[in-house]
Amino acid sequence: MFESAELGHVIDRDTYKKAVPALREALLEVQYDLLEKREFPVVILVSGVDGSGKGETINLLYSWMDPRHISTLAFSAPSDEERTRPRMWRYWRALPPKGKVGIFAGSWYSQPITDRIAGEMRRSELDYLLDDINRFEAMLVNEGALVLKFWFHLSKDGQKQRLKALEKDPRTAWRVTPESYERLKTYDRLQEVAGHVLRVTNTAKAPWIIVEGTDDAYRSLTVGRVVLDAIRHRLQHGRQEVPVAPPMIHAIDQRTVLGELDLGRKLAKKDYERELAKYQARLSELARDARFVGKRSLILVFEGSDAAGKGGSIRRIAAALDARQYQIIPIAAPTDEEKAQPYLWRFWRHVPQRGRVTIFDRSWYGRVLVERVEGFCTEADWLRAYSEINDFEHQLVAEGAVVVKFWLQISADEQLRRFKEREETGFKRYKITEEDWRNRKRWDDYVAAACDMIDRTSTGLAPWTLVEANDKNYARVKVLKTICESLERALKGENGKTIEK
Repeated sequence: MFESAELGHVIDRDTYKKAVPALREALLEVQYDLLEKREFPVVILVSGVDGSGKGETINLLYSWMDPRHISTLAFSAPSDEERTRPRMWRYWRALPPKGKVGIFAGSWYSQPITDRIAGEMRRSELDYLLDDINRFEAMLVNEGALVLKFWFHLSKDGQKQRLKALEKDPRTAWRVTPESYERLKTYDRLQEVAGHVLRVTNTAKAPWIIVEGTDDAYRSLTVGRVVLDAIRHRLQHGRQEVPVAPPMIHAIDQRTVLGELDLGRKLAKKDYERELAKYQARLSELARDARFVGKRSLILVFEGSDAAGKGGSIRRIAAALDARQYQIIPIAAPTDEEKAQPYLWRFWRHVPQRGRVTIFDRSWYGRVLVERVEGFCTEADWLRAYSEINDFEHQLVAEGAVVVKFWLQISADEQLRRFKEREETGFKRYKITEEDWRNRKRWDDYVAAACDMIDRTSTGLAPWTLVEANDKNYARVKVLKTICESLERALKGENGKTIEK
């Protein structure tokens, strides 16, 4: 879920300085329009890791907008009085009136995340609270509020560097406390818990906007533009039916998770043969392990560019398994029977039992890829599918499945070379169709859809593995290695614990 917020997004200082005056003017204009019409309040939640710029962003909004019509509420541990009231009482009291902006530094998410990290709250208790929060936010939106939720993210190394930089500057040193470094020790746990919280509460009515906090200019411009666009759109169009999924927010510097892949990675033939044998043997042992046979199943999902090598990778996996243990499910257009059922029905049919492996050659992600790009379903359908897919995969993992998802990426030039090779080789000619050539013309549309898909569905329980597939040897070994490592982690148990349902 945080992949796109670890790409090193940067806006150069000249671009920033040129953009700020117009942005400040526009923010003030929409703020005064908001105040004059008094049709709805704006609720802004500012959350994230320490050192990611939460406080700086709040200060910036105060300097760019009229502070007389903004209120900021900071929440920490509840007071004695607040403990005597229902949990949400103190947040109700802090809600801004229509026409005003309320910024929550810490919010109804802070305490549940803290308690879960500290081991003071069970997963079931957390999910119960998150369900309450979803209903609360839905109510706010239904009553007219515009809710904007920002999560500021830093990589683990990025957080360390950020804290050190803040300490060195006399103007910001006070922001770094011993507690900041103590919380750094729980970074991995925070990402696990926060990833779950954001997935469950990333709703159409109140979506999360994840912003990389490394570069001040990038962070500031991103937040300013999101706030501006959201308020302006609401003022111009009024209250409309809320979409069935969060809107797409794309990086303003145009960097993407697929665009940053190093497709030049290669593996020499001799190394390939050694590594292939190593990981096939390892996979064979893991698939026969009593812990897997008795308690786990394995679900492999293969997506990627046409001709990226999905079939070749699947064959190398199958060669390591007992044929009685696995099933390969090729996914094409749905049949009439499948069309008569809910979208995920045909995939539920092939969920493996414990001790078995199901390999999906294409999958349920067709809804947010080919169906989206080709217009085979409505925008509402494919937008809704992201959360439905996440819930589907979460259920699989909660019941003991190990879900490993691969996106195989090749360059456009390499795809063209492989297409031509298929046409010229008799035993490969069946692999190339007119549809492949037609899809190639929409390369950019498919890449954009894939990047959105990865951002929306790469979760802590079922992350995407992006495979640099220009070199088939490298890709096949990376796939096998990833499967083995995923199975080993699952069989050992994360931190010695079993997955909670």
